[in-house]
Amino acid sequence: MSAPLPPWYDDLAGTLAEGWAQLVRGAADRRHPCHTITVATAGLDGAPQLRTVVLRAAEPSARRMRFHTDARSRKVAELEADPRIAVHAYNPAAKIQIRLWGRATVHREDEVAATAWARTRPFSRVCYRLAQGPGTKVPDPSTALAEAGEGPEAGREAFVAVTVAIARLEFLFLASAGHRRALYDWATGGQEASWLVP
Repeated sequence: MSAPLPPWYDDLAGTLAEGWAQLVRGAADRRHPCHTITVATAGLDGAPQLRTVVLRAAEPSARRMRFHTDARSRKVAELEADPRIAVHAYNPAAKIQIRLWGRATVHREDEVAATAWARTRPFSRVCYRLAQGPGTKVPDPSTALAEAGEGPEAGREAFVAVTVAIARLEFLFLASAGHRRALYDWATGGQEASWLVP
């Protein structure tokens, strides 16, 4: 016997609300599947680059999301060279895939970065205190954990917040009764919503 269909199954507005609800829950709950998302950037050599980051905020009304990263990471250089970004989230239990496209802004020494840093827990700050940036070659893995400083503000110079202004969102729901796929596009200023063939 198949599970009952959700109330948003044939409702474009409801489907969009569910997509954002998944992301909001992911940002708030570290156990939610959408807490870790995959982001895609254009590498400095033009090749696509993928990595997993922790979703820290999702704001449906502003169509914006946020994650944090090390200022020395390649993704920061990539986003500063080309701010286009794609995001992927998947909740296997709910059988929901969300793909998003937008433009990223790297926040270093502004209010967004300061507020995000202030809300970051001490154990999350440890990775920013590392003496060497992510991806640096080391002779021994134990040397990768050497810290450059101590105290509550150590690592602040390596911390950046990245906000993503969402221009498009695609939602896919897998169901035995028939999959549902929808696209929401704000690139032209208004919202265009349409069903897609799954």
